[in-house]
Order: sequence, then C-alpha cells, then structure tokens
Amino acid sequence: MSVTPRLELIDVSKRFPGVLANDRVSLSVKPGEIHALLGENGAGKSTLVKMIYGIQSPDSGSILWEGQEVRIPHPRAARRLGVGMVFQHFSLFEAMDVLENIALGLDSAVSRKQLDAEIRLVMEKYGLKLDPRRQISTLSVGERQRIEIVRALLLNPRLLIMDEPTSVLTPQEVEDLFKTLRRLASEGCSILYISHKLHEIVELCERATILRGGKVVATCDPRKETARSMGEMMIGSDLREPARGQVSVEGPVRLSVNRLSLPKPDDFGVALDEISFQVKGGEIFGIAGVAGNGQNELLEALCGEHLSDEADTIQVDGSSVGRSGPSDRRKLGLCSVPEERNGHAAIGAFSLSDNAILTARSRMGFETKGFINKTGADGFAANVIKTFAVKTLGPASLAGSLSGGNLQKFVMGREIMQAPGVLVVSQPTWGVDAGSAAFIHQALIDLAAQGSAVVVISQDLDELLRLCDRLSVINLGKLSSPRPVGEVSVQELGLLMGGSHGTPTVDAGGPHAASA
Repeated sequence: MSVTPRLELIDVSKRFPGVLANDRVSLSVKPGEIHALLGENGAGKSTLVKMIYGIQSPDSGSILWEGQEVRIPHPRAARRLGVGMVFQHFSLFEAMDVLENIALGLDSAVSRKQLDAEIRLVMEKYGLKLDPRRQISTLSVGERQRIEIVRALLLNPRLLIMDEPTSVLTPQEVEDLFKTLRRLASEGCSILYISHKLHEIVELCERATILRGGKVVATCDPRKETARSMGEMMIGSDLREPARGQVSVEGPVRLSVNRLSLPKPDDFGVALDEISFQVKGGEIFGIAGVAGNGQNELLEALCGEHLSDEADTIQVDGSSVGRSGPSDRRKLGLCSVPEERNGHAAIGAFSLSDNAILTARSRMGFETKGFINKTGADGFAANVIKTFAVKTLGPASLAGSLSGGNLQKFVMGREIMQAPGVLVVSQPTWGVDAGSAAFIHQALIDLAAQGSAVVVISQDLDELLRLCDRLSVINLGKLSSPRPVGEVSVQELGLLMGGSHGTPTVDAGGPHAASA
C-alpha cells in the first residue's frame, strides 16, 4: 500500500538575477522518514528549504502537503502546517536573551514563566543545555544552534528541516541528537536533513536527494552507499582526499603561548586559565572542545581582540605581542579566522573586495599613506574567488549575497593567500561541502608545508584527526596536555571535551608549553 508523502515538491524552480538556483526540482518525504538533501555549496539546498518554510516563493512548480497542493507565503503559514526549521544561519537578536528570542518565533503569546518552563522541559527531554536567561551576544555558535533546535521542537513539528545541525557537537552529543531524531521519526515526524558530514547521512538517513547546479542529479539509499560515493555524486567527479606527504615538524617555534590567563569578557563568557602551548613552523596544532568552553575567548586573545596584561604571554616569531592589537599582529605575520563568518569574519553589506581590504591591506600592500589601492584589492579578491572556487559574480558582489559555504571559502582563502607565518582558524570547514572541505584542508596542509604554524580550533574531531600533528582539548577555559594524533581516539577526545581531563601539565617541548 502506497503512503501519501508528508511533503512533495513537483518541478519547483527559483531564479535570482544571474543564477537559476533551483531547476525543476522534485522530491518527496514520507511520514516518519529521515530524508537527506545533499549537494555542494551553492547547489540550491538552502533556496529549496526556504521555499518549503515560506521565506521565499517558487517561480514555478507545486508544493504538496499530505497530498494537497498548498501555497506557503510566509513562515507562519509553514508553522501552521507543522513545518519547523533549524537554520544554519541563526535568526537571533543579539541584544535579547534566549527566552525572548524563542518567544519571537512563536505564533501565540505565552507568559514568560510558562515559556521558561516549556523550554526547560524540552531541553531536559533532549539533553540540550542552555540558560534561558543568557543574552545572545554572549553565546557561542554552538549555543546559538541549540536555541534554534529548542525553538523548532517547541512547535511539535510534523516536518523538521535541519540545516547542518551537528557542526558544533561532540561525538557523544551527535549520538544523543540522532537518538532524538530517530525517536521523533518513530512518532511520525518527517525530517529533512542537510549535512556535509556524509558519514552521518550513511548512519542516519533512509533516502537522499542529491542536487548539483540546482538540479536533482541522483536519489539513493544512503545505507547502501558510502560517504565517498555520495560525495562523488554531489561533485560529479572523483573525490580526492588531502595528501599530507612526509610530515616533519623540525622548524622553529613560531607561536608561543605562555601561561595565558584572562578574566571573563562578560558575565556569561569563559575565563582563560593558564593556557600554554607552542606551535612550530610546519606543524598543525589542533584544539578540540564543546562550544562555549573558551574557544572564542582564546582565538580573540591570540588575534589581538582581547589584550593580555603582559606582552610576553603571546609571542610570534620571538616578538612579544600580548599587548599588541590585531593590525600589529598581522604585520608580524599572524592571521586569523573566527568561527562566526557573518559580521565577525566578514561584513555582509561590504563587497568581497572591501572585505579583503579589511584584513589584507597591510600584508598585501593595499594601503599606502592612508590611500587604498582598490585595483590591487579587486585583483586579490578575484584571485581568492578563482583559487577557492567561490561561487559568486565577482569581487563587487556583497558578502551577504553568498551562500554560507561560499562565504566560508572566501574567508578562508583570504587569510591563507596572505601566506601568514602563523594562522589561527576556528571551524575552518563549517558548512562547506565535501569537495570544498578537502580543498581547504589541503590548503592548510600546504601552508604548513611552506613553514607556517597553523592552529585549528574545531568541534569536528574527524577534521582534527585528519589534519593535525598534535591535539589538545579546551574545557572551561583550561587546555589539556597536547598529544600526538596517533595516540588518541575519537571516543577519548569526546570524553575530554566533556570535561574528564585533569589539570594541564607542562610541555617537554618548551618551558612554558603544555605537554605532548
């Protein structure tokens, strides 16, 4: 007996100036099915789910809900049908607290006391830890993602759309989330799941629709595929793994962090407690951790957004920079990429060329006696776009017009192509497809091979184990003892991220570094 799909799209198309985002896309999702939507960055996934959720309207084609054709003019109409969505880019107001932001997503008035109780009930049921009184501006990316998940689950959705939901979770948290999703599916909730972590798709999903260039190019049963085979369907060619070659970390120490302690930046931030490590030229050093354990505070201290009391707490190629700001550190060769690409790594209302000027003006010679070399900046931005295969109309395009993955590729390319002596990056492949992630990984490997010291802060343990020579875990502002990647497992790192490690020790590699 055939089952009427919960959701069915028939020949749905959507065009924007200069691009056909969706080209006669058809797919269906059954009740209780976990269905994957896969594709490269810019393949049309986000546009498609925005039409399902009523943020955009299709130019042609039909949307059917439980067998009946429907029009979804706005998100409220989608929620009335029973559609919930967890966005990759968060729709949150930073000046408000968690509870207030969740209330804005509800279609009926609820007292603060009642909503607080309902939020806590959902968080307890699904293991999502968050204080409803926290202000959004104090939260990490991972904590903001939890708000979106709680807000969607409060609506008891019949179709839940999830866009990159595990990008900032530990393996144990991913396992818990999968249990939740399977329980929701067993209760009849349909789930449309977008992720670039293809091993998750193999483990979780029953069917997959694959987009390329806005068109459906394949459907498959992920349980009968591999991550590699699905990745190759997505890109239409063989998927090449990053090649590290012979690793030899014998270069000089290029970044030294010596007992770095900083107070909380605000009531909800994390204090840094006696953090010490060294990174040599040619080495990739990884820092794992659950979101909200001091990663942002550490990156901001390393790049100069938060200054130390003592200059020698941070040294770049022997120069003490603990009291120096970002511009001075960049001149000495330290470049960085924060985890939040929108507003922090890039300004959406600025062109890609102007965003290149913001961080590369000194190192790439775009600024002379207060004058900007716009032609040089345009050329540099165009080179980043070409080298990192950023899908955009050119350097004049606004950063805010790019898909999340393409903006991430541009930001990473902008920093890597400055050839820094020290590069500190947080979540380098957040939201990018398998092919682009492999390219970014190879670019980091090549940068290290040229003698740079690279620090990668990530919640993706597979990424860290693939890239790094040594790893540490940050928990509550403390750094665990660094260890070679060959001596740790994913499970052990997950436990360390949960706080099972003890007091950091002293690194044999130097008098001020945490131990290997």
